[in-house]
Amino acid sequence: MLRDITIGQYFPGDSVIHKLDPRFKIVITILYIVMLFSGGNYLCLAVGAVFTIGAILLSKIPLKMFVKSVKPLFIFLMITAVINLFFMSRGNVLLHWKFIKITDEGVHTSVFMVIRIVLLIMGSSLLTYTTSPITLTDAIERLLSPLRKIKFPVHELAMMMSIALRFIPTLIEETDKIMSAQKARGAEIDTGSFTTRAKNLISILVPLFISAFRRADELATAMECRCYHGGEGRTRLRQLKSAPRDYIALGVTVLFLAGVIVLGRLF
Repeated sequence: MLRDITIGQYFPGDSVIHKLDPRFKIVITILYIVMLFSGGNYLCLAVGAVFTIGAILLSKIPLKMFVKSVKPLFIFLMITAVINLFFMSRGNVLLHWKFIKITDEGVHTSVFMVIRIVLLIMGSSLLTYTTSPITLTDAIERLLSPLRKIKFPVHELAMMMSIALRFIPTLIEETDKIMSAQKARGAEIDTGSFTTRAKNLISILVPLFISAFRRADELATAMECRCYHGGEGRTRLRQLKSAPRDYIALGVTVLFLAGVIVLGRLF
């Protein structure tokens, strides 16, 4: 299960999505999230699904990687579906047994929310799949640069977000190694009672925290050795420059968003 978590990973490529300006990709991702939550019917979700599938095909990243991004959240999706299914009292009753009551409105809401969350995860994963952490840091810093006028630590915030995304795959890999080592020593992590497995989690969490703090200390030492003292006076090897394809991508996203809003009002 841990190997299925692809959050924060970057897959190099030369697709149209990879070549987009990261600043535009961040704005497009925000508009995409607004798009999914603007419509309240399946027709609006269908428009969002078409946009998502089109972007995935253009990225040339295998579809299985996006499926992997959804698999770790399967339990969360099921909980969301059950809550909406059993706690929605509006609509025609389809099944009523003791305290359990299922309505057609509950089924509709449950399916609708699951599809919306799946599209949200798959679509937003494109941002990290097609953008390197360094480029993403520069884009966030450039977008938030107006906040410098009020003395907001823009560079530091962007750097922290980039480091956090960068170390997610590393910590997942480290957790997998620790779990394998503990299983080899006889720890019952996947088997045994719930209490036993909960207690054995301590043998995973303690080494994981120690490893995380060690990596953080090594990173801080490396940054100090390279005379890193924040973003003031720093230059960049690659300057962010927009191209016609960026404006075309932004325009297409705005058209899809407008279409979803119109369809939401009409139906």
